[in-house]
Amino acid sequence: MTTNGEFVTVAANGLEFEVLTAGAGDRLALCLHGFPEHAISWRHQIPLLVKLGYRVWAPNQRGYGNTTRPKDVAAYDPALLIADVAALIDASGATSVTLIGHDWGAAIAWLFALRELRPLEKLVILNVPHPAAFSRALRHSWRQKLRSWYMGFFQLPVVPEFLLGYDRARAIGEAFSRSAVDPTRFPKELTDFYRARASEPDAIWAMLAWYRAAARGGMVAQMRLGVPKIEVPTLMIWGEEDVALGKETTYGTHRYVNDLTISYLPGASHWVQQDAPERVNERLEAFLAEKVVTTS
Repeated sequence: MTTNGEFVTVAANGLEFEVLTAGAGDRLALCLHGFPEHAISWRHQIPLLVKLGYRVWAPNQRGYGNTTRPKDVAAYDPALLIADVAALIDASGATSVTLIGHDWGAAIAWLFALRELRPLEKLVILNVPHPAAFSRALRHSWRQKLRSWYMGFFQLPVVPEFLLGYDRARAIGEAFSRSAVDPTRFPKELTDFYRARASEPDAIWAMLAWYRAAARGGMVAQMRLGVPKIEVPTLMIWGEEDVALGKETTYGTHRYVNDLTISYLPGASHWVQQDAPERVNERLEAFLAEKVVTTS
């Protein structure tokens, strides 16, 4: 399978990160994957970012791939996850940073921008709402409460690991192929790759630890630190056929971001950068080149 880069090991925040790298220079595009993914989820965006003059780092985040996998749920607290981002930026030596995140990677990107741990040139968010907007949606939208049932399920001991890991993590592969708008974007070679990574010792446990640490006070603690308006120019790309997060969770995001562009993609799923890479790349390139972004 083509990864469009090479893997290196980077020491940061006391961990060893497996990082998919491409390109060169002082402008870093740091791409954060989500659950239950891997750095290769950015394989379609990496060539574009290199063409635009970025050095690309797509790390396997804490607990994923060959990155260090701590054995304590507390080690996956959001405060530590955003500290990982800061440490990776420091390790890169880059003079400017564009942060790009999808799913859990997007949640961490939002928090990183809120906490302003390091300066950002631009922020790109794919299919995860601003944490304050998501909190509001959970309070007021019964549809979103139903969509988010799995977050509560993931708090159970043992059972989620068993069901997700059964039959060489078949459920992980099906999470992509069954909810994608275009299943051909997720051929067997790719879903087998995701399944194999999830089947490694304690891999699924580590993935679930992100949810468990957040639910055990990690996300509440972040919100108690305050929700200042984000000043970084921000692009939000949203696949409208997301089975886990409704489009309504994006409404009102302008309250929290001063310079925001939202681009909705009909006929694209939660796995938007893999399900609709051409349209995602078109919008990403326009935003990074400071041109007009197609918004629907």
